[in-house]
Amino acid sequence: MSEEVKCIPYDMAMKLVGNVIEEEHLHEPDRRILTVYDKNGNEICWFDAKEVLAETKDGRKESAVELILHQIPEWAVDDLLKKMADEK
Repeated sequence: MSEEVKCIPYDMAMKLVGNVIEEEHLHEPDRRILTVYDKNGNEICWFDAKEVLAETKDGRKESAVELILHQIPEWAVDDLLKKMADEK
C-alpha cells in the first residue's frame, strides 16, 4: 500500500524555494535532475528532469519549475519549517 505524498501549498513554496537548478545525477551520469534549494542555498529535494519536463505542456525549464513549486513534499521542508518557527 503506497502512501499519498502531501505537498505544501504553492504560496508556501514561493516563500521557501530560492532556486531550482538542473544538474547531473551524482550516481547516474546520463540522468539529469532538478534540485530544489531553499533561500539559504540548502537542498530541499530533487526531481527527475526528464519526468517533470514530460509533464509540462511546452517542455521548458520555466514550466518545470512552476510545476515543481506545486509538488514540494511536506516531508522535504519539515525541518526548515521547524527551524523558521524556532527563529520567531
